[in-house]
Amino acid sequence: MTATMSAGEIEDYLYEVFPQILQGGSTRPYRVMQADGEGVQVRMACTRYTLRPGGTVSGPAMMALADSACYMLIFARLGRVPMAVTVNLNINFLRMPGAVDVIAQARFLKLGRRLAVMDVTLRQDGQNAPIAQATCTYSIPPAAKR
Repeated sequence: MTATMSAGEIEDYLYEVFPQILQGGSTRPYRVMQADGEGVQVRMACTRYTLRPGGTVSGPAMMALADSACYMLIFARLGRVPMAVTVNLNINFLRMPGAVDVIAQARFLKLGRRLAVMDVTLRQDGQNAPIAQATCTYSIPPAAKR
C-alpha cells in the first residue's frame, strides 16, 4: 500500500495541528524517518523534556511517542485526518532505556471503517532489543477516505 503523504509532509502536518509538541521551543522532538501505507518509523530526540531523574527516558515520553507514531501512521495511510482520536493505548515497558534517542516503528494490525488498531515497537537508537511495546486504537471520523 502506498502512502498518501510523504514522511516530510506527515511531520510538517503534525506540527501544524499540534504546535504544542514543540516543547517550549522551535526544535522538533519527532522526526519521521520512514512512512508508507503499511508503517512509519519515528525518531524522538532525547532532550531534557524526555528524561526523568536517573538519566532515563521517561514513561510518559515513550507513551507520547507511541501515540504520536500511530497518529502519523493514520496520516500516512489516509491523509490529513486531524480528528482521528486515541480511544485506547496499552504499553508494556520492557527495559530501562538510556539517555539516547528512541525509535518507534508503528504498523497496522487492523484498519477498519471506524477503528484503526496499531502496534508500536520502541527501541533505543542503535539497539535491536525493544524497550517498550504498545498497542493503540484510534477512532477514525466518518469523513475520512479509505
